[in-house]
Amino acid sequence: MGYISDVREFVGTRPIIIPGACVLVFQEQNQLLLQKRSDSHDWGTIGGALELGESLEQAAVRELYEEAGLKAKHFQFITLLR
Repeated sequence: MGYISDVREFVGTRPIIIPGACVLVFQEQNQLLLQKRSDSHDWGTIGGALELGESLEQAAVRELYEEAGLKAKHFQFITLLR
C-alpha cells in the first residue's frame, strides 16, 4: 500500500476518502466466505483499497486472489447508495 502510505504521510490522521472494492463470495447453499483479519482478528469480507490507476474490477480481481487465492469466472457489480 505504498500510495496510501504516501498520502497518509502528507495528510496525517485527517479523514481521507479511499475508494475500495469488496468481493462477496457465496457457495451454492448461500454461505458467505469470510476471512479472519490478521490485524484485528475480526471476521470480514474480502476486499481492499484501489491501487493508483486501478479500476474497481481490477481491484476486486487482485484482492480476491491475494486474500483468498481464488479467481472468479465473472463478477456482478453492485453499488450501495445511502
